[in-house]
Order: sequence, then C-alpha cells, then structure tokens
Amino acid sequence: MPILKSINDHWQFFDSGAPELINEQSIGKLVSLPHNAVDIPLNYFDETAWQKNFCYQKIIEWKPEYLGKEIWLILDGVMADTQIYFNGQLIDSHRDGYTPFECKLPMHPDQKQNLLSVFINGTENPDIPPFGGPIDYLTYAGIYRDAWLKICDPVAIDLIKIEPQNILKDHKSVSILCQVRSFKSNSYPIFVTSEILDPDVGEQLLGIANGVCNDNEVRLEINNLTDIKLWDLDSPKLYKLKTTVQCQEFSDTIKTSFGFRSAEFKPNGFFLNGRLFKIRGLNRHQSFPYVGYAMGRIAQEQDAEHLKYDLGCNLVRTSHYPQSPWFHDHCDRIGLLVFEEIPGWQHIGGKNWKEQTLKNVDSMIKRNWNRPSNILWGVRINESADDHDFYVKTNALARKLDPTRQTGGVRCIQNSELLEDVYTMNDFVQGSEELPGTNHSRISLNYQADITGLSENVPYLVTEFNGHMFPTKRTDHEQRQLEHVIRYLDVINRANGDQNISGCIGWCFADYNTHKDFGSGDHICHHGVLDIFRTPKFASYVYSSQKNPEDEIILKPVTYWSRGERNIGGVLPLYILTNCEKVTMEFGNSIKKSAYPNTSKYPFLDYPPVIFDHTLFEPDELGKWGLYWTNVKFTGFLNDAEVISLKMVADPIATKLEIGTNWKPTNFSGIEQVRVEVKALDQVGNVLPYFDDPLTIETQPGEIIGPSSMTLKGGISAFWINISPNSESLVVSARTPRLPPVSLRIEL
Repeated sequence: MPILKSINDHWQFFDSGAPELINEQSIGKLVSLPHNAVDIPLNYFDETAWQKNFCYQKIIEWKPEYLGKEIWLILDGVMADTQIYFNGQLIDSHRDGYTPFECKLPMHPDQKQNLLSVFINGTENPDIPPFGGPIDYLTYAGIYRDAWLKICDPVAIDLIKIEPQNILKDHKSVSILCQVRSFKSNSYPIFVTSEILDPDVGEQLLGIANGVCNDNEVRLEINNLTDIKLWDLDSPKLYKLKTTVQCQEFSDTIKTSFGFRSAEFKPNGFFLNGRLFKIRGLNRHQSFPYVGYAMGRIAQEQDAEHLKYDLGCNLVRTSHYPQSPWFHDHCDRIGLLVFEEIPGWQHIGGKNWKEQTLKNVDSMIKRNWNRPSNILWGVRINESADDHDFYVKTNALARKLDPTRQTGGVRCIQNSELLEDVYTMNDFVQGSEELPGTNHSRISLNYQADITGLSENVPYLVTEFNGHMFPTKRTDHEQRQLEHVIRYLDVINRANGDQNISGCIGWCFADYNTHKDFGSGDHICHHGVLDIFRTPKFASYVYSSQKNPEDEIILKPVTYWSRGERNIGGVLPLYILTNCEKVTMEFGNSIKKSAYPNTSKYPFLDYPPVIFDHTLFEPDELGKWGLYWTNVKFTGFLNDAEVISLKMVADPIATKLEIGTNWKPTNFSGIEQVRVEVKALDQVGNVLPYFDDPLTIETQPGEIIGPSSMTLKGGISAFWINISPNSESLVVSARTPRLPPVSLRIEL
C-alpha cells in the first residue's frame, strides 16, 4: 500500500522568483501550507500585489525506507503557473491553479539532502484559464492547498474509476477501470483484484473480481450485489473499493470511497435514485478574508456544513473552478450534491488557452469521478459566448471519460446552442425591468422556451439568480434587506412551481473579494446570503426556513423592531421566515395577532413566510409616528403547540458580549483554523445591529488570521485562528470599552 505523507510544514518562502533559488538553498520566511503568497487586507487593497513571481523551497531528506521505492510529489493546488525543480533540474510544470498534479522525484541513496524548489507565477497569464479578460473573483498566488509525498513500489496503481451499474435494480453491479503505473518490464503478468468493503460492518466483503493487466490497464466487474444501500441526501452511504495489484516482485493496494446512486436531469425535473427532487442550492467561491484560498481542511468542511445543515441546501455549484478535495470529500459524507465546473469566466482564449481547458476537463473529471456527490460536469466557460467546435470537444471528452454523468454549460444568453445534456442558465431577469429599454414588468424567472428558443422542453437548471442585480450588505438598511429576502422568496417559489425547471442555485453562498471592475468599490462583492466571514444575512433564512421542522425550527422576523428604521416608519409588511404552521405576535397593551403561512403569495414553497401586513391591524394599532414604541413577542406553533418564541425590545440596551465557535473536537495533523464569533447583545439576547464598538481579541495559543484589533460590524465580529496539532485547547478572550469581557475555552 502506498504511503501518503503530508509535507505541509517547514517550507521557505521567497517574495521573488530569483534564478539562484533553482539550485541554491536559501533562508526565506518559514511557512506552513496551505499558504497565501500575499495576505491582503479585508478591503481597499492592491489587487496586483500577488501578480508576480514567488518561490517555495523545501529539503526532502532521503530515508532508508525509500530504497527500491518511487517517490512522488503531489500538490493539490498551486496558483497559477508552476515549475518544479529538484536539485537544480526542471522536472515538471503545471498551468492550472485549481487541479492537482504530481511528479516523480528522482531521489538517490547517495544524496541525503534534496532541494525542492517550486516556482510560481501569479500573473494573470492570458494563456491560462480563467485569465485573458475581466473576471469577477480573485486568484491568489501561492501553494494554497496541501502538499504530499507518495511512496510506492515501482509497480503501482495509478488510477481507479468506479462505475456502479443497475442502481435501481435489486441486483447491482460495479464496473472498475484500474490503470497501473509500471517502471519495470511488462514482460511478466500483473494481477488485479478488486473487493467491495462495507466500513459500517467491519469491512465485510461484499464482492470480488480478478483480472490480468494488459497494456497497464485492466477492467473488472463485480456482479449480483444485493442488499446495497443507496447514497442519498438523507443517508449518504459510502462503500470502499479495495484494489490490489500483484506481480512477481511488487504489490500495491489502495482503498477508494464510492456510492451507489443514480442522478438524472430530465425535461420534467431532476431525479435522484428515481425520485423527483427540486434542487435548491447556492454557488460557492472558495475564498476567505485575508488569506484568500489558503484555508485548511476544517474550514472547507465547515463551509459544506453551512450549506447542508444551516441553510438546508441540497446542492452547491463550485463556481467557477474545481474546489478543495476536503470540501468535496465532506459533500460525499454529508449528502450535498455538487455541480462542478472548469475554470473560467466569460472569456474564451486562443489555441493554447483552449488546449489547457481540455486538460482542465480531464483533470477535473478524473479527480472526482468516483464521488457520488458530483452529479453534473460543467464543461463550458461560465457565461461565455457560443463556440461550437470548442464545446463539441469539451462535451465529447467529458462523455468519453465519464458516460455516467451528464454535462452542463452555464450561459447567460438566450438561444444559446445546446451541446450539453442540461441547459444550465444564469437567469437575472428579476430586476432587469429597471434597465433602459426594458418593456416588461417585474418577473422572477424566464420561461424555459423563451430562453432556449427550442420547440420542446429539455433538462433545464437555473444556475444563478439575484447576485449583482441586488447586492446587499449584512449591515444595510432593513428595507433593502427585506427586498433582498423577497427576491429570493420569489425566485425559489417560481422555480418550485415550474416542472420544467429542475431547480435554482442562488448567487451566492458568501460575499467574496473581487477585482476593481466588480463589487462595491471596496474589492468585495456583497452578493452572498452570508457575509464574507460566513455570518448570516436575513436572506439566509429564506433557505433555512425551507428545512423540515424535524431538523430545525426556524422563526426569523425580518426586522430590527424599531419604528424609524424603514422609509416612512413602522415595520409593515413584516415577513417572518419560518417553517411553523402559525405565528402569533403580541405587543402593546395585550394586543395579540395571529397569521399563517402566506400560501396565496407563495403557493409553491414548502414553508411560505408568515406575513403581518396592514390588513391585520387597525390604522393606529401599531402606533403612529411620535407615540410610544413597545416590546414584541413572536411565537411559532406546530400542531397547535408552541414550539419556539422570540422577544424583541423597544429600547435595546447594550448588555453583554457573547462568544462562540462551531469547532468540534477532531483529529488533525497540520495547521488548522478555528472560527470564532463575537456578538454584542441586548437585554433579551438579540444582536445589536448598529453596535460597532472596537473589539480586542486575545488568544492563547494560536494566531488570529487578520488584525487582532477589529470592530464589531453590525454587532458581530467573526474571525479564524490558526492552531497547531500539538495544541490541546485554545482560550480566546474578547473585550470592548463598554461591555464586560468574555472568554471561551475550546477543546481541540
């Protein structure tokens, strides 16, 4: 079995690509991976700071156990144009910032200290996707994912492809492709064995197949599998395939996770394991404040959990590039569907650029083709114009590599040529009525036929909506945030009600840093339902309110409960994002109102919002401008029983700080990040939305990512702390000038 060894620690980093670093060991800045070549401020920064050359060096020591083995360097992600030197010799290069690559290290017993130099060029090279035109996101230079050494025999497994068959039948089967990498003569036979194991029952053997390798490739089948559990959203069952290669001198064994599931987009919707599902998802950028892409396993997994558990999404689109393998692994484990696409944004480059894109298609699919969570390959550059010959090639390659999954190609233009299996469309018609020359009233989504121009329905998925049409900050005026909420409600309701739409994927999960050409002038696109620190905006509760109340009961009034916050004054209409069957509102002198989910306005939502409007009140019942404002209590009911309540006060007073984390004790082997959130609360425990006092953070041990002195933005400040694997616990304290300090002990 190959040994996979992390080499994330003890790299020397150089803020240049000086030629002498090719073969001369030097002293730079000691860093650990993942690493961002240039850490940036939160906003108002120089976006060209990392568009230059950098170098990373590391000594790879010869060890006795390497004798007779092949040593491979694996880099999971380097941005963007990379050359690998080993003892002064160029051994490989890679021209994609989003897919992994590996190269053989020519190690010899007579050289104990070996110099590995990784040169990267962060320039936006027009020969490398996504570069060549403006792009609405940043591409941070650095070795921003993990680095590994793989130690294996000269005859070793290079690639495993697992294709479950007959998914919806009682007797299932598996087709297996095993490619063998051999650095010895092929004159002797190589035998390959594959076994399906079930880790839930002590790796009990489920099936076995044998084959003889021919031209370094063997295909096997395991048939007549019964009592197989399907991978599904609520029960993401994973199996392991144990594959062993044996020959006269060597053997190699690897275990690969996979699942049994069927996923198909049809003209009448999306079907998972034969059942109709409406897709409700969000787009995700993999960037984080201050460190760009350079966040470790735990932060990646927590993003997947935010999407699945906090927001109740069933799909994420990896816009607009392949994302961390840790993120994809966790989507497999928790049951979150993935639409993955190649790097790019609107621009299609020249011959070299297109050739690299085809390599990206190949790398993307081979990296993730065994993952049951991946259901759709994005083989078209996001929002690009039609290019028949180019997209014929990308689709043909995807179908050749993986005939079990459909292809999609995200566009934003009507009557675009359909070469993919699924017509994937960014529909920003909502809000377009405000554009000059538009002659239609406000609508939520287009009808499929108006977009495709085809005479018949095809598999159809809305892949973006909202976003730049209505950017909203977490600290924005309540009335704007209410409109933000309404736009999400309207689109999801509209998509749910149209059987010709498989679902919709909102733009986007969280705010992100961007180029000067986009965003709010501060290098941030405030397009998320969470802010850049993963703190919820009101619109996030549109998603979480659609969860089954058995999973979590949601009751979120879209208000700060102050008379003077909105235009003209008052709080009506008051939207309550909830999955309750009834909500009551008590205020003033024992005034109590009841309202129910508004099924007339939102007939296709699983859980429509409850709306308190002027029809429920006498003209002066909530109080005219200039009169007293009173406290309020909201109560949610299921089956006529009170299940949740929330109080809001008319005179909120800054009362205390609250500090918390979503960290769960776990085993980790390298530098990881703990997310901590501090809130300023009033006397009944609600966040103070305009409390922006300075906040000082202290941590022992650990290092705060970003400044240790910050402000509470909208009453909340979130941040990450770097921790090392030898730390058993972490103590974080926070203080402001006005409120008592708080501290939190986190067991690691």
